[in-house]
Amino acid sequence: MTFDEERMKAELDFFNELVNKLLEQEENEPVVSPIPAGDVIKELHLGFDDAPLELSEWKKVVETAVMNTPRTASKLFFNQLFGGRQPKAVIGDLLAVLLNNSMYTYKVAGPQAGIEIAILQEVCKLVGYEDGDGTMPPGGSMSNYMGLVMARDAKDNTVRYSGVTKRMTLYTSNTSHYSTPKNAAFAGVGRDNIRYINNDNEGRMDPAHLEKCIQKDLAHGHTPFYVNATAGTTVLGAFDDINALADVCQKYRLWLHVDGAYCGAVIFSKKYKHLVAGIERSDSFSFNAHKMLGTPLSSSIIVTKHKEQLVKSFSNEADYLYQTGDEDFDLGRTSIQCGRRNDALKLWTLWKAVGTSGLEKIVDQQFKLAEVARDYIRSNSDFTLYSHPNSISVCFNYKKLDPKVLCTQLYEDGSLMVGYGKFKGQEFVRLVTINATNTKVDILQFFKALEEGAKHIG
Repeated sequence: MTFDEERMKAELDFFNELVNKLLEQEENEPVVSPIPAGDVIKELHLGFDDAPLELSEWKKVVETAVMNTPRTASKLFFNQLFGGRQPKAVIGDLLAVLLNNSMYTYKVAGPQAGIEIAILQEVCKLVGYEDGDGTMPPGGSMSNYMGLVMARDAKDNTVRYSGVTKRMTLYTSNTSHYSTPKNAAFAGVGRDNIRYINNDNEGRMDPAHLEKCIQKDLAHGHTPFYVNATAGTTVLGAFDDINALADVCQKYRLWLHVDGAYCGAVIFSKKYKHLVAGIERSDSFSFNAHKMLGTPLSSSIIVTKHKEQLVKSFSNEADYLYQTGDEDFDLGRTSIQCGRRNDALKLWTLWKAVGTSGLEKIVDQQFKLAEVARDYIRSNSDFTLYSHPNSISVCFNYKKLDPKVLCTQLYEDGSLMVGYGKFKGQEFVRLVTINATNTKVDILQFFKALEEGAKHIG
């Protein structure tokens, strides 16, 4: 064994020690008591010195940082639109780090490029894009950006060369993801040219209001080009009516992008795929495997039925890079990035291990857990339910307590981690049942911890 191999083995031994300690702590102490942000650098010795640390001291500092980090895989983490841990996916991510391939060319990625292509082909098939293609951007915000850019370029091919020279308008729900205004600015379209479409009482975009806004912009000589629909809104987890929106987009020749970052993985479920009925009529679709499918962050996918537009919008020649003639496997040609980490392997190791039917079970389990939570809320007069069926966002209030105060108290106590949201002026606690490794017992434990923590509020 060489010196470098011995060093790597020693680091992996330390890694395994840390993993064992972390898993034990997750079981015994699911939620970490937070350190005030202003104190964390000094208290955990996160700064730097000129001299290197002794190995024992280095290990101690690293362990302290790890053990004081929020435990997003624990049974009492319900704060974000991700959570839990799928072990087969974790293995894939660890292997991606060790392999350290960049995904821009087949020359350096080899079989890893084939893995990403196999995933994209299968997703296109599930969505209903007969000759589609896609890529794996670093997150849902970037997926939405790529959808917007393709839409812009499809409407006006000159933009890629001369820039945006006329007023282009885009449309999105009042409850859509916050990336849309940022992306409009990045794409040169401008935040002021976004039209925010009204929602119904369940948080779905109103197709009639969409059409009125498009007609108004056309009357003013603007160029409508893009509609951003949502499959799983951030707060209520609502699904826009894709067929109704597609009818409007088809009538006025607008690009329809479906942002399924949160709940787009319902495409894997026979029981819940109806929530994205009409998805095959969209022009592009994205979802995050690190949400409903439980892979480590990040593993995002965007696919489009317009393969040629993906290439037109994001390809650029580079003789120093593309040198093997394997154009279909040189993934940099369809990506906004050049150097890009391997986010496909973790999804592939999971998918290969459990099969498509296993991914379906993962998705279905989250809806089952949401129904457990709603049943508990309905049966307890101290709770008020605000969310709707067919959502894994369970929104409620408890004893008319201020949801901000309640969630902050639970966080500071280290009882559990859950967030709050707002819809049409009403604030509430938002429980997200996205951790498919949880069971009914874990959901009931959540309510027990919440009720106990609420006693500390004066």
